[in-house]
Amino acid sequence: MKNRWMFLCVLLVVFNAVAQQQIITPNEAVTLALSNNYGIKLANNQLEVAKNNASILNSGYLPTITGNAGATYNIDNTEAVFSDGNVAILNSAESSRYNASVNLNYVLFDGLGRSYDYKQLKERYQLTELQARETIENTVFQLFTIYYNVAQLTENTSALNQTLAISNDRLLRAKYQFDYGQSTKLGVLNAEVDINNDSINLINAQQQLKNFKRDLNVVLGHVIENDFEVDTTINFDVLFNKEELFEKAKSRNIALLQIEKNITISGYDIKSGKSAYLPTIGLTGTYGWNKNNNNAASFLAVSTNTGVSGGLNLSWNLFDGGSTITRVKNAQINLQNQQLQKEQLLMTLDRDFNNAWDDYQNKFKIYKIQEDNILTSQNNFDRTQEKFKLGQVNSIEFRQAQLNLLNAELSRNQAKYQAKLAELQMLQISGELLNVSF
Repeated sequence: MKNRWMFLCVLLVVFNAVAQQQIITPNEAVTLALSNNYGIKLANNQLEVAKNNASILNSGYLPTITGNAGATYNIDNTEAVFSDGNVAILNSAESSRYNASVNLNYVLFDGLGRSYDYKQLKERYQLTELQARETIENTVFQLFTIYYNVAQLTENTSALNQTLAISNDRLLRAKYQFDYGQSTKLGVLNAEVDINNDSINLINAQQQLKNFKRDLNVVLGHVIENDFEVDTTINFDVLFNKEELFEKAKSRNIALLQIEKNITISGYDIKSGKSAYLPTIGLTGTYGWNKNNNNAASFLAVSTNTGVSGGLNLSWNLFDGGSTITRVKNAQINLQNQQLQKEQLLMTLDRDFNNAWDDYQNKFKIYKIQEDNILTSQNNFDRTQEKFKLGQVNSIEFRQAQLNLLNAELSRNQAKYQAKLAELQMLQISGELLNVSF
């Protein structure tokens, strides 16, 4: 009786500790990951770089303005012979020159290459957005893979705790029976062996649970300092329409969207390359100031000039050795490769979607069967337990019924979370993973 009360007190302490622990719901886990996951932070930074690159400041459409200034100081020894025959000798004659200018250069026309490059930069920004979305999708799926491992191990630990409690009760009963001469010592020894096995299984499950919680915290950006629990409630959407979901996959699948964006970029790459066949027309303008302080031998003592100048220039690369032709041809081949990759991806997408659909349907059916199996195993155990208390069933048969119930619970837990991950995998392929409520 004393052992039973001690065990009940331990359970009470454990349940009280669990009640005080933070419970992380799926929606909270996603929110934490989106804000703190390092992979997502890196992807967002890369998106900012792409946004800067797609700015008008990086387009080549704006002029360049430069400022120049300079000063020169001279000390010369000068011998000057004038036309009338007079000679002037100057030693250490000083002179200085000063200049400043503002220069403007602007490309008026470059064969439309600048236009196609700018459009290409905008498309690359959108491609980076898709890459960031892919990172988020992969992180969310990784998050739930670990999250549901934690949930499964939480339920497994609960089942193993229950099994250990039953084994402890059986040991207590066996000791009473032995003390009153109703059983041999063998019953006590068998119960002790089973308790040891159940304890080992529980210890291993608890350690696995701790490890997966640490893994989950890493995905969340290590923002949870205390121990926590997860929500083990699972809701399945059984109203999926296969045809509608497949149509979404063909229009929203992240890999397909990226290859389509690459095709657009390759098209602009070809046009940008062809722009080198046309001339470039540029505008130049300068505002300058120059001042000369001459020595005594000069005709002018001081001269100052200010003025504005402007002009147009044209350059036409009539033949560059064939590099432009080669670049355009290679860009056309790259476009063909992108189109071939899209066709290949469409076939792969068809296969992957159908595999994911069937996998989800099968695992969901298995989960439902395992739930029914729980009822059968529980009913079998309850009856066996009653017979065991009445002495109509031996300890081996009781233990087998106990293990059958435990295995049924563990199998049900595994099927439950495998079915949910299969559902999420199907949604990810369809491009709907980030559009569902968790």
